[in-house]
Amino acid sequence: MEFLPIVGIVLLFWLFIIRPQSRRQKELRSMQSSLSVDDEVMLTSGVYATVREVADDHVLVEIAEGVVIKVARAAVGNKIHQYEDEGDLEPENDEPDAYGADPEEKN
Repeated sequence: MEFLPIVGIVLLFWLFIIRPQSRRQKELRSMQSSLSVDDEVMLTSGVYATVREVADDHVLVEIAEGVVIKVARAAVGNKIHQYEDEGDLEPENDEPDAYGADPEEKN
């Protein structure tokens, strides 16, 4: 009975810290393994790039026109999703917002 609080703390630690972190790592590895040419990515250093070539352990990314660098797959931190129709980013309703501002009104 005296070990019950310790077991509870370990269980909570596993549920709230270790398990979500493992899930995030699995999703990151899945994203890194699914990289393909012309994907827009953000490297872990914060540099935005376009994938130009994919190899087993590294990728070639273009960070500016004509500037291609070789980085480890693990350096790719996020895939940037492109929207085909930029109109999807606009709000759908034409009602004034909570402060009474008209969404069609420009400053």
